[in-house]
Amino acid sequence: MRDTDASGAAVALPPDARIVVPVMAATGGTGRSTLAWLLAVELSGAGTTVVMDLGARPVSPWPLWAPGGAGLAAVPADRPHSRAAIRAAAARRDAVDVLTDVREWHAPPLHLPADPAAWYQLGSAGGWQVLVADTVHPVAHDVLAAGYRAGGRGLTRSWCELPFAVPVLCAAATAEGVRTLQRAVTAMGAAGLPLRRTVAVLVAPDAGRGPAVVRAAAAELADRLYDVQELPHDPAIRGHGLAGGTRPRGRTRRAAARIAEAVLEAARSTWGEDLPPAPFPAALPPAGT
Repeated sequence: MRDTDASGAAVALPPDARIVVPVMAATGGTGRSTLAWLLAVELSGAGTTVVMDLGARPVSPWPLWAPGGAGLAAVPADRPHSRAAIRAAAARRDAVDVLTDVREWHAPPLHLPADPAAWYQLGSAGGWQVLVADTVHPVAHDVLAAGYRAGGRGLTRSWCELPFAVPVLCAAATAEGVRTLQRAVTAMGAAGLPLRRTVAVLVAPDAGRGPAVVRAAAAELADRLYDVQELPHDPAIRGHGLAGGTRPRGRTRRAAARIAEAVLEAARSTWGEDLPPAPFPAALPPAGT
């Protein structure tokens, strides 16, 4: 089944459904945040969408890409919040909400929750149907290190085990990039993580056809994952980022639409064409209790 309609727009999720899309990478410098934004824009056609920025403020691009909102400092993780308060904390760009730290980059570090379940609770309490997480942990290292710890969970496993989660792995479309991606996939497979509903994205660092080693690795990974997609080089994004209203090229948007379609297909092939209702967040206690 195609997960876009005749116009190419994403087919809407059922009103009570919710999916989680953790965007992860084996290493930095892969275009992970750019991919998270492009993917969120396309997925917003399927339901209300939020990007959750897990990065530290000094290194995060999100406050510049999507200014506004009260920011994550207004919704500390150690207390409950109303839907209105959570929505007010989010910035908005196009049809996507963004939860990020909007303070000055030199502000004292904000304590962000490490547990993916806390981010899921925040997103679900905010009433969004699509939760796109721009994660910051290196996948292969996290999975391997978790195997040597008591309990053996790790962040990658915790993200993958959230309700209706479709993991997205990104890597640079270079020889070294696909090697790091292959290591991450091998580590995830050995740990029993859900490769068959995982989508990989190879991000082109420049124009032109990718190296033969990249094409060969993509074919090998396609047999192990739900899908392998490509995101082409976009000079405008490379030169200016996504700040100041920079708009992706048409081929970039079309590639992002294909990636979003793969994510929705992975969800529906795993849990059914009509996704089951998502867990409903606990209500706030009455005032004064």
